[in-house]
Amino acid sequence: MESQDREEEWRAVYSFWFPPGLEDADAETHRRQFEWWFGGGSNAALPPFAPVIHAAKAGHLEHWAATPLGRLSLILALDQFPRGLHAGTPEAYASDPHALRIAEEGQRNGHHAALARPWEKVFSAMPLVHAERPGHLERLERVVALAEALAREVPDRLRPLYEFSAGQARGHRDVIARFGRFPHRNAVLGRTSTPEEATYVEKGDFVHTRRMPAA
Repeated sequence: MESQDREEEWRAVYSFWFPPGLEDADAETHRRQFEWWFGGGSNAALPPFAPVIHAAKAGHLEHWAATPLGRLSLILALDQFPRGLHAGTPEAYASDPHALRIAEEGQRNGHHAALARPWEKVFSAMPLVHAERPGHLERLERVVALAEALAREVPDRLRPLYEFSAGQARGHRDVIARFGRFPHRNAVLGRTSTPEEATYVEKGDFVHTRRMPAA
């Protein structure tokens, strides 16, 4: 009964982010889902999850990490949900170190590898992309390798989406290799940009705002 109660806790997060039916959905449905995930489509629906985000940040949901899908749901609550609910504020990034710890544990203990669906693995690895912590470039090299492997493994109908995802991973890696941090966060976090960063920000070609090519 206890394990069932715990699953019910995280299942609402999981089912919100990964709606039922994706397994058998056509390419266009997956494309729309990618746009919802990465284009801010979920933001308006996130306020009801504010208590979950608060509980996750406070460390009250660590028991979710007992299973691969529970861990993934905790990662979503720490990594994706704050970005949508608190976009444009320091709070969007505040739980990145916590999310990174949970994700790295999942990489080491087999939970990431146990995830059965490619979209699950994308979000399981996302804190490795987002967290500006020591070892960032090395983590991004790993994410690039993971993303490129996924792009090779997915069904043909999904390959363009996951090739785009791998390209995004390479783009984030290149930004960190160049600057050591994400310059687009500087203003939000009160950081002073270097002249090179200021030029990059002024240009505005941020990896996270790039859109998928037309079908």
